[in-house]
Amino acid sequence: MTLPPSAHKPVMLREVLQWLAPSPGSVLVDGTLGGGGHARALAEQVGPRGLVIGIDRDPHAIQAAQQRFSGLPILPIHGNFCDLPEILAQLQIAAVDGVLLDLGVSSDQLADPHRGFSFACDGPLDMRFDPLCGEPARRLVNKLSPERLADLIYRYGQERYSRQIARAIAQQRRRKPIETALELAEVVRSAVPSVRGRQRIDPATKTFQALRIAVNDELKSLQIALKRIPECMRSQARLVIISFHSLEDREVKQAFRTDHRLKLLTPRPITPSPEEIELNPRARSAKLRAAARA
Repeated sequence: MTLPPSAHKPVMLREVLQWLAPSPGSVLVDGTLGGGGHARALAEQVGPRGLVIGIDRDPHAIQAAQQRFSGLPILPIHGNFCDLPEILAQLQIAAVDGVLLDLGVSSDQLADPHRGFSFACDGPLDMRFDPLCGEPARRLVNKLSPERLADLIYRYGQERYSRQIARAIAQQRRRKPIETALELAEVVRSAVPSVRGRQRIDPATKTFQALRIAVNDELKSLQIALKRIPECMRSQARLVIISFHSLEDREVKQAFRTDHRLKLLTPRPITPSPEEIELNPRARSAKLRAAARA
């Protein structure tokens, strides 16, 4: 069966190509393959003599890529980008010419009602990138103490109403466990004070973001990757990272400025153009930083 095209739009594709600077015959890594928009463009640049290693924790993304990119120099691999040294060792590749990490969740994951990433779908509250690893979000929501839940929502979501939200969740789960994304979204919305005029984002956005980051241990994976990936890069190879969250961007900024193995290429983060944000509103919070292997 032929799959339809991915719904995910690659963020800052022009800027990724500019800063990653792929050339024919290069070996590159797309550590967050997702819908493969970046990987496809990189594969066109490296050509048949090159290779794009596409890594993703989501087995659904890997299965889709194996069908969509047949015939292209893209090798989809199920795994975590923080394990890049082991992945390259298995492939008998000593070092690569560039690495891209596009952090966050893809439009394909948000659109899947069975994954629980989106409060627009009434699917099971899961949020795991890999459905076979770790605990789903509904277990955290229903078992954590209100204090720990509030801390999690505040830390990873930077949600100012985290205490009110945690109390509302605790009250709801005493009546009935929260099992679906829509159930959680309704509880969160009821706990957040209404704001006059048009709200920029849904009141449930930050809570869902916080739970997703916690469920997938995203910050830890990023911290490990920032320490390990430079050792997998040839001299002058590029590392390009797109983040969507201030905590992620802070980790990248700190690593790029303090790691002696890296030369900072972007003193200030690159952000999407107004035209791109208009076409793809999910790009509005993206920040791109680039560095080169010394």
